[in-house]
Amino acid sequence: MANKIFVITGATSGIGKALAMDVAKSGETTVIVARDADRGQAVLKELNLQAPNSNIDLQLCDLSILSSVRNLAEILKSRYEKINVLINNAGVYKRKRVVTVDGFEEMFAANHLGPFLLTNLLLESLQAAVQADGSAHVLNITAPSTTQLNFEDLQGEKDFNSLNAFGASKMANLLFTMGLARRLENTGITVNAIHPGLVRSNILKESILPLRFVTWLIASPAQKATESILQVATAPDFEKTTGKFFQRGKEIQPPAYAYDQDAQEKLWKMSELLTDLSYTKGVTPVNDPHL
Repeated sequence: MANKIFVITGATSGIGKALAMDVAKSGETTVIVARDADRGQAVLKELNLQAPNSNIDLQLCDLSILSSVRNLAEILKSRYEKINVLINNAGVYKRKRVVTVDGFEEMFAANHLGPFLLTNLLLESLQAAVQADGSAHVLNITAPSTTQLNFEDLQGEKDFNSLNAFGASKMANLLFTMGLARRLENTGITVNAIHPGLVRSNILKESILPLRFVTWLIASPAQKATESILQVATAPDFEKTTGKFFQRGKEIQPPAYAYDQDAQEKLWKMSELLTDLSYTKGVTPVNDPHL
């Protein structure tokens, strides 16, 4: 257990795959989380070819399904004594409203509820890394969305607009980052959000063709974003930095709404209710002034 354990969701393409490649080449244990088994195996094979002496572990999980998230958390906790870095990178965009088996709108579930639940379920493992190595880090890959949440219609049941729903899920990432950072203050676990910039990926594959074309044309290769992301996760200068939003290794300011503590708490408590977070009572809240 001398080396560090990195868990990266959405690791079969784009930024997630590029991050996994960099971590694997560094020699640290790399847990790649994939929704699709075939794509996961393909990436695992590629990583093993590029980093033949690395320790790479493929785990399957659909972050839009809560039972799948719980299953992943149990596997990781049984397999690893600690987790040093959790990178919540997976995300989806759906052009039409899709409901998951749990009854949730899929973008809200995959982009927010899944990472919310997974992170909370792994807090003990992150705390173990603090005890072993002095710190642990949660990075939420997101965007500087300006969409404010409509708590009366959080999942677009009354009025669904795909881009608005996607933007709301990205704002939820920011609210979650700031809310969790406050809860984990002075614990050694840092929580930060990362805006990778416009990067080539498959996330907008369901968007209209002109948007896909323009985005791909002006976007950068995923590999260009990984160095600054891993810098926040590993560099000594960032070891105690928490509750911040970064792009290219520099702090940027999120929309002011992301700092709204009332919105943070309302989203947190709704997320607890929807994910049945009592499943981890006694583990999740650390230094929580609201309990």
